[in-house]
Amino acid sequence: MPEITQPHILLIGTGDTKADELLFMSDCITRAGGTTIMMDISVLGDPPYQPAHDKHAVAAAAQTTIAEIASSGDENSAMSLMAVGAANLARDLAERDAIDAVIAIGGTMGTDLALDVAQALPLGLPKLIVSTVAFSHLIPPERVAADLMMILWAGGLYGLNGTCTAVLSQACGAIVGAAKSAIRPQNKRPVVAITSLGKSCLRYMVELKPQLEKRGYEVVIFHTTGMGGRAMESIAAQGGFAAVLDLSLQEVANQFTGSMVNSGSDRLENAGRAGIPQIVAPGAVDMVDFPAWLPVPKDLADRPFHAHNRLLASATSKSADRRRIARAIAEKLAHAKAPVAFVLPTGGIQQWDRAGEPLHDPEALSAFVDAMRAAIAAPIELHEIEDHINSALFNETVLGIFDRWVEAGIVPAGLTTVAA
Repeated sequence: MPEITQPHILLIGTGDTKADELLFMSDCITRAGGTTIMMDISVLGDPPYQPAHDKHAVAAAAQTTIAEIASSGDENSAMSLMAVGAANLARDLAERDAIDAVIAIGGTMGTDLALDVAQALPLGLPKLIVSTVAFSHLIPPERVAADLMMILWAGGLYGLNGTCTAVLSQACGAIVGAAKSAIRPQNKRPVVAITSLGKSCLRYMVELKPQLEKRGYEVVIFHTTGMGGRAMESIAAQGGFAAVLDLSLQEVANQFTGSMVNSGSDRLENAGRAGIPQIVAPGAVDMVDFPAWLPVPKDLADRPFHAHNRLLASATSKSADRRRIARAIAEKLAHAKAPVAFVLPTGGIQQWDRAGEPLHDPEALSAFVDAMRAAIAAPIELHEIEDHINSALFNETVLGIFDRWVEAGIVPAGLTTVAA
C-alpha cells in the first residue's frame, strides 16, 4: 500500500461550544503531520472559524435543513438527525478517499453521534472518539464499531486545562499515527469468521484454522468475551465474510441471562440478515460470565463456577435457563436469509463440563440438548454427534458441512494461490 505521509483527518465536534478544544486539536494534528478537515455538528450556534463541512452541509446530508433540525422537538431528536447527516457525509468522504481517519470529541451528545459515524465507516479506516464516557456502561455493545478506538476525555467538561490538553494531544497524535500506519484489509482470499474462547475451554480452532487456510481461505477468529462477538457482528452486518463458523455462543447466553459480558441483543443475527451462510454450534453456551472482581450474582450463587482470572469468572446456568436459551438460539437462526447448519455435540460443549471438571452438570446438559433438538426446524440442518465439542469428530463434522457447501456453491471456493 502507498505510504500516507500527510493524512487527512476528519475532526468532528460542536464548534459553537467546543471551539477552543477543536482548534487546539487541529493544531495538534498539524504538528503531528496531518491535515485537518473540520466537520461542525452544532445545531443552534456557529463556530468562530469556517469548517470545511458546516452544519448546513451535515443537515443536507440527512436530507433536511438545520432549521428543521433545530425545531424537531428537543436536543435528542436534533442530534439524532445530525448523526444521520454526519454518518452519511463521513461515509461519502471515505468512499471518495477524501479522508484517511476520523476523530470526534464530545460528552454524551457528541459521543452518541460519533458512534453512528464510526459504524458507517469501513474496517481499517482509523476512528477515534475522545469522550467523557469512553467505553462506559452507558454505551451498549451494538453501538461499537469493530475497530473503534476511544480515550477518556479527563477534565473535558468545560474549556481547556492542562489535564484535558494532555488527553487531546495524545488522541491527535494517535489518530495521525494510525492514519499513517494503518493497513486496510485486502481480502485477497474469501474470509471465514470463527468464534471461540481460549484453548483451555474450546480447542476446535487449532484444527479448523489450518484446514481452512489449506483450502484457500483467510480465517479470522473472534474471542467471545463480549466485544469479540460484537466485532464479528459488526463486520458481518457489512457483509464482510464468505462464511461464519459461529461455534461459541456464550455471549448469547450472557445477554439472555442479563450478564454485562455480552455483545448486544443482535448477537447471532447479523450474518443471517446479511445472507452469509453459517455453521453454528453451542460452544460454552452453558456458562454465564460475570466480573471476577464482583460478588457472584445472587441467582448464580448456588451454581458451580470457574474463575478464569481476576477479570472473568463463569457459572453454569440452570436447566430451565438452558432450555430457554436453546429456543432463543433457534429463533434467531430461523430468520437467516442463507443456509444454516447447527452442530449439536451431545457429549459436552466446553472443556470444564467434562466429568471431574468444575462445571460438570450432565442433567442440565441433557436438558439443553433435548430443547435444542426440539427447537431446530427445517430448513436449518441439524447435525447431532455423540461426542464432545473438543473432539476430532466435531472438527470433521464442521469441515464436512463446509466442504459440501463449497461444492454446492453456497460458500465461494477458496483461492489457494494469490497474486502479490
